[in-house]
Amino acid sequence: MKTFLSLSVLGGVALLFASCGEQAPPPPPPVDMAALTATIQAMEDAFATGYTAKDADAVVAYYADDVVSYSKEKEPLRGKDAVRQDLMDSFAKDTVGVKPSYKVVEIFLEGDHLTEIGSSTSVDAAGNETNHGTYFSVFKKAGDHWQCIRDISVSHKPAEVPVAAMP
Repeated sequence: MKTFLSLSVLGGVALLFASCGEQAPPPPPPVDMAALTATIQAMEDAFATGYTAKDADAVVAYYADDVVSYSKEKEPLRGKDAVRQDLMDSFAKDTVGVKPSYKVVEIFLEGDHLTEIGSSTSVDAAGNETNHGTYFSVFKKAGDHWQCIRDISVSHKPAEVPVAAMP
């Protein structure tokens, strides 16, 4: 019994030392936030180029298949098909040749998710500002690229109040 107990104690001590010898996996390499910001800015630029060209497919390339897009005074758009249809409706109503631009202001990275806060400006064909605002986009890493899974935009332009009818 004494030999069994000694072997058990020695085995336990050996396991303890063996587990102490294991090294933790190395930390992930640091993220180049400037390069990541440039990647997201390039996505925003491609979005704006597609919008200016009224190319709904180029714009929806920005989004994941299961995107949910929020905007003022309408129900959330769920999925690329809903976003594409909303874009086509907007393009059909555009009589001034809206040209948007988007600027990454901040990004926050957590694992395979990234949150972007940005500013937007839209001008007409003559270069006159028609709108400006702020947006948030949430991205998820999909292989070697990012896809927007949620976004919301807010206009800073005051709402136009209809002129009351004269009596």
